[in-house]
Amino acid sequence: MEGGGGGGGGGTLSEIYQSAKKLLIRTRDGLERVERGEFSSSSDSVQHDISQIQSLCVQMDRLWRSISAKSQRDLWKRKVEQIAEEAESLKAGLDKYNLRNQKRMTEARERAELLRRGANGDSSHVLRIFDEEAQAMQSVRTSAHELETANAVGEAILSTIHGQRERLKSAHRKALDVLNTVGISNSVLRIIERRNRVDQWIKYAGMLLTVIFVLAFVLWRR
Repeated sequence: MEGGGGGGGGGTLSEIYQSAKKLLIRTRDGLERVERGEFSSSSDSVQHDISQIQSLCVQMDRLWRSISAKSQRDLWKRKVEQIAEEAESLKAGLDKYNLRNQKRMTEARERAELLRRGANGDSSHVLRIFDEEAQAMQSVRTSAHELETANAVGEAILSTIHGQRERLKSAHRKALDVLNTVGISNSVLRIIERRNRVDQWIKYAGMLLTVIFVLAFVLWRR
């Protein structure tokens, strides 16, 4: 059985798949309009479309399993899973929007309640709440400033340590250079001293040979 294989409650597998694709496009567009705050779409209609897509996925899941050809069955399995995943993604996006919207509505009710209390003469309570919020905000700003100061001090300390480390490395290199120079100088001096001793021995040997040669010549002439 191929992709157009038999179906129930709405047509063939291909027809149901095309309907689900169209619903996905409409739902994605509706969710974007809801998040932008447009009144042409509502979260209830988006939720209804998502439920329809999920219902179609149930039908398609039943139909692709009845396909005899394994290659076709695997192909439709991936297609149906993709539709289901996109529907879940849209549902997650709608849930996030509903949570944000619920939070905004709660904050709006709290502000309205504060204003109502102020209008009814319970201004001291309202002022106390605002004062507590202002103190909390000031505490947050103070903590942030202290963190920035501590961070700046830490960076300055690290910079100083780094500078000292570089100076110590430079001094160490210079000391090694001096030691190497001294070592080379000592070696050169020792070579010179050995050369001088050799020259002296050569000089004395030459003088001795000269004396021997003269004495031998004189004795030979006699």
